Amino acid sequence: MMISCENLVKIYKTKETEVLALQGLDLEVEEGELIGIIGNSGSGKSTLLNMLGALDKPSAGSLTVDGKNLLKFGEKDMIKYRRETVGFVWQNNARNLIPYLTALENIQMVMRVQHGRLSREDKQRARELLDLVGLSKRAKNKLSELSGGEQQRVAIGIGLAGNPRLLLADEPTGAVDTKTADVILNVFRQVNREFGTTIVIVTHDMMLSRKVDRVVAIRDGKTSSEFIRRKNYSEELEQAGGFLDEESHEELAVLDRAGRLQLPKPYMDKLGIENRDKLRVELQEDKIVLYPVKEEK
Repeated sequence: MMISCENLVKIYKTKETEVLALQGLDLEVEEGELIGIIGNSGSGKSTLLNMLGALDKPSAGSLTVDGKNLLKFGEKDMIKYRRETVGFVWQNNARNLIPYLTALENIQMVMRVQHGRLSREDKQRARELLDLVGLSKRAKNKLSELSGGEQQRVAIGIGLAGNPRLLLADEPTGAVDTKTADVILNVFRQVNREFGTTIVIVTHDMMLSRKVDRVVAIRDGKTSSEFIRRKNYSEELEQAGGFLDEESHEELAVLDRAGRLQLPKPYMDKLGIENRDKLRVELQEDKIVLYPVKEEK
């Protein structure tokens, strides 16, 4: 197992308020898996990404990545983890790229920082990564000479430059058009397939699910449901001749370790159910049936 989160809690405190960003989130991601995490703004998905990247620490719960207990990390451990275990791809290219360096030099810079110098092998690998993301002909171009999609593909190369076992991507297609987003997601799939890198992509775009086999939905700081592809993406793409059915996934509600279940909001809206409403629960043969109970006022 690459990622194991159990009852993960994160509380942000100020003098006036407390914000509960994660409220007992459970998540498991297998080694070599490509997974999408979706959720509306404020759902807790970016907070989770910061936890996985050792950019912030949970307030409570259990968090293990690649066999490492991140809650026991000191500052030096966190720096070592970020250098050797995890790679990042941010939506904001200012966090990914150094503008006065070329595309190739940006990737090489990660290797220079990691190794203290740039070896012949590093130079060769940097060119291979640039070729992997389809930008070998743009090696000498600087940030201002690259399109937004090209910059993001360089950012993927930078994220891979340290040979990470886990690659975290925060809204990597949020600032590009649909066609470019498709190209970027194909790069992630290629990286996952060729290197076996575990990849977690955080987004608000449900269309992402058409490119990955499992999508986890987060709502109110908890895992609310999972979208599982009925058929392997590669098999489905081959059979469909390049077109994917929008109904390719099945949504499954997730029962957490405390036996709690989040109902899909469209179902609640249709039945007029609100938070804290009471429901009658009945066991009918092999089914669990929920009935809304309207109290007299």
